[in-house]
Amino acid sequence: MLIDLRFYTFHPGKLQVFLPRFEAEGFPLQSKYCGNCILYTVAESGTLNQVVQAWAYEDAADRDRRRAALWADPDWQRFGDFALPLIQHQENRLLKPTAFSPRKWA
Repeated sequence: MLIDLRFYTFHPGKLQVFLPRFEAEGFPLQSKYCGNCILYTVAESGTLNQVVQAWAYEDAADRDRRRAALWADPDWQRFGDFALPLIQHQENRLLKPTAFSPRKWA
């Protein structure tokens, strides 16, 4: 199992532009290709204007295959043209749960 933890910090005022369109267009596409979303949140403290999301994959090869298929979809490419200029900073962490992790998402 591999968890892709993703942080997107938006330019001030742009998160409110992003979220409704992501819910309507982006999330269905990303879910179609990336599969198991285990977390999709907005920050209420710390770094503001931030979305934090986590996706569970079988392993790194599964993640690579799924994300390549996502980016090959012209509808996702169009969504990227809309969304990428709204984002100020992005950070990704690939995490491997321990054997005693209290929850499995596979």
